[in-house]
Amino acid sequence: MKYSYITPRRKSILTKEIQLLLTFFTITIVMLFVTYFFLVIKDYNYIENMNEIAVSRLDLESNIKTMKSEITFIEKKNLLAQKIYTKNTVLKDSITNLFDLVPQRITLSEAKLLENGLILYGVTPNKDVYNFMLQAPLRSIFHRTYSSFYPAENGWLRFVSTNYVDEELRLSEEVYSED
Repeated sequence: MKYSYITPRRKSILTKEIQLLLTFFTITIVMLFVTYFFLVIKDYNYIENMNEIAVSRLDLESNIKTMKSEITFIEKKNLLAQKIYTKNTVLKDSITNLFDLVPQRITLSEAKLLENGLILYGVTPNKDVYNFMLQAPLRSIFHRTYSSFYPAENGWLRFVSTNYVDEELRLSEEVYSED
């Protein structure tokens, strides 16, 4: 018995609409997986870059510490050089002033600079010339001054003058001069 006027068609589960739907779902899932793997790779690269940046940051910090220590070392050396230069300038000026202090009638044969004193060797026509022209200025500079005289062949006198600055007196004078 036939109830239909047409011949029956075969029916399948995969109709055109379902096939289209499955194709869109498949494309969407593939796109999601591709996006996921892309993000995983980007995340891995980001973490690698962060690790490299952290390592380079530690290197830079250690380099900065090294440079700071080198800068302080150079600054200390610079201060030392400036102190030495200042002391040399003061010493040069002191020596120039010392030779300006010696009158023309007195001849120096040797001068020894000590840390806290000065020893002068020379020739003078007599004790009075030495006492008034050289010893008086020396006494104004030094705290203790000693002189000894020896006769020379030409009738003049050889002298040895030792002059000292007392350290504690010099320090107290510096304190009073700063006030």
